[in-house]
Order: sequence, then C-alpha cells, then structure tokens
Amino acid sequence: MSPEQGAKAAVAEFIREFKGFRDDIQTRLDQQEGRMSTLDRKSHRATRPVLASAAEAEAPHQKAFGAYVRSGEDDGLRGLELEGKAMSTAMAGDGGYLVDPETSGRIQSTLSGGASIRQIANVVTVEATSYDVLIDHTDVGSGWSGETSVSETGTPTIDRISIPLYELSALPKISQRLLDDSAFDIEGWLAGRIADKFLRAEASAFVTGNGSDKPTGFLTHSKVADGAWAWDSLGYIVTGMDGGFASDAGDAVIDLVYALGARYRANGTFVMNSKTAGALRKLKDADGRYMWSDGLQAGEPARLLGYPVLIAEDMPDIATNSYSVAFGDFNAGYTIAERPDLRVLRDPFSAKPHVLFYATKRVGGDVSDFAAIKLLKFGTA
Repeated sequence: MSPEQGAKAAVAEFIREFKGFRDDIQTRLDQQEGRMSTLDRKSHRATRPVLASAAEAEAPHQKAFGAYVRSGEDDGLRGLELEGKAMSTAMAGDGGYLVDPETSGRIQSTLSGGASIRQIANVVTVEATSYDVLIDHTDVGSGWSGETSVSETGTPTIDRISIPLYELSALPKISQRLLDDSAFDIEGWLAGRIADKFLRAEASAFVTGNGSDKPTGFLTHSKVADGAWAWDSLGYIVTGMDGGFASDAGDAVIDLVYALGARYRANGTFVMNSKTAGALRKLKDADGRYMWSDGLQAGEPARLLGYPVLIAEDMPDIATNSYSVAFGDFNAGYTIAERPDLRVLRDPFSAKPHVLFYATKRVGGDVSDFAAIKLLKFGTA
C-alpha cells in the first residue's frame, strides 16, 4: 500500500469512528429526552429566555406610559381603562394619565430624601380632598380605681384640624429630537425634572406657605412668648439680642430645647437654613467645647446638643426679630397629606418644537400639634 493510500485509509477510519461517536451521543440525548415528562419539558421551556416578554406582560402600564410620553400615542393607556385592575389608574386624556409605578417611585423617593420638612414630618396618604387630625388636649379616660370605688374621669377636649389638599404642578420641557432617541432615558429624565420642581415648591410651602391654594407652613401661624403659649400658636424663646446672640448664646439654644415638653423632646430635630447653621456651629459651651457635631458617617445629619439638624433653605436668615431656628418633634407637630396618584398630560403644541409635560399631584400640610414645635426668636422680647 502506497503512502497516499495509507493516508486515505486512516482518514476514512477516523470519519467512521467520529460518526459512530456522534450517533452514540445522539442516542443518549434521545433517551434522556424520552425520560422527561411532559411537565418537565414545559418547565424546561419556561426557563428559556422569554424573560423580556414576560416582564412586558407584567408591566403594561409602564410600556403604555412610555409610548405616550415619547409619541403621544395613548391607545395603550386608554386600553388600560377598559381592562381589569388598571381601569382605575388612568383617566381621560384631557386630564392626564397616571404615571407608571416605577417613575412615580423615583419621584417619591427624591421627595422623601430631599432637604424638606417632609423628611421629618408625618406623611399620610389619602383618597379624599382633605385630611382631619383630632387632637385631645386633656389626659382623659383614665384614672386610679380602688377595690370598691372607681374614680371619675374628665370630659375630653377635642380639637379638629382639617388639612385640605391642593394641586401641585410642574411643567418640564424637552425637545422632540430627544424624545425620538430610543437610547434616551425619558422616564428617568421626566422623574428627575418633576421631582426637582415638586421638591422646591413643597419645601417652601411647608415652611412659609400661606394656606391659599397651597399648604400652610408652620411659620405662618401666630407666635407668642413661650411663657404665654396657648393652642393655635407656636411658642418662642428669645436670644436676648436683636438679629443675633447675646454673650451667653449657648444658653438660648439650651432654653429652646427645654421649652419643648419631654414627650416631644426625645424625637426633637433642629430646623434652620445653611447661613444660620454656619453661625450656630461656632457656638461653644462653658468649657469651650463646640455644641455642634457633624455626622459620624456619610448621610448622617449634623447634631446640635445631641439632636439632629435638618437644613431647610426656606427658613429665614438671622435678622432682627426673625424666627430662624425651629426645634420640635415634627412627626407629631406637622402633618403632610397627599393623594397617591401623580398624573402627566403631554402638550406638543404650546411650545413647538418642544414638548411640555404638565405634571400634577395633590398635597396639603399644616401644623397638627402646636405643642410639638418651638421657635428661637432673634430679638429681645
């Protein structure tokens, strides 16, 4: 046999052995497949990559809302009105459509984490147009009883505080070119812009709002010297100097803390703006130690006399007779009521070639316990 014939014979033998090996493997696979039950095969197929379509099926609102934002196509959202659970989440196009849960969650997270009274206040969700808070001014309904006698209890004194909800709106604007770019995160952009505008409007209203088509800020209520404090007003402590601190500056801050009742003091928080914080962080006690301490970890608030400090830029600067520092249990003292729905109406006509998004939500706020908040007045009386 020539070398050429030998090589051909070796190749043929290799091919024959490889085919045999392949046939053996295929036979084993067929046997294994045969042993799988019908349920096993269905389960096996269910694990194959159909995850994207499954996710879409679970989030029809998000997909439909994205289409509406980019192109104005609202058939998907209108369809949600007619189908099953989502029928209560959308409304006619002239009133806007409910933002999808993921985008709404981004906005709510930003509002809750922002430098606003919302961060420390009592926040409740309601479906009505107002929220009522009932305050009991007396310790009633309890008493000591003997084995053969029962002590009488007093009659409760109840005060009702009604917090109406007002419409808060934002009007972010974007170019149609960006909307047409499928790589652009339109939901993230929209959530960021709406949250930023809502946060600034809310933060101001919760401090200085006048209650006319907006929440009532806590500084809007009448203020009296703490020794003459009565319900429906906020008590204050004076610094002893117009527009500044007297020589014993630290004493005024200590007096402010202890003007608050013990049951509120444990949850007390200082509220002031950055300029005021810059002045107070220089205060020292009688031993020369700073009364202000920064947070030990990232994200922790600074502390004054051991109590956390919230920087709210809408608080007034230090000036003659200004109320530039508040201290209190704001979870008890200030209540924010809001509806859970956030709606967006797309307007492609008013600002061509840009598109406007009219976003609205309903929110209200007011003092719910006048004994839970005290103020520091930069004056002498």
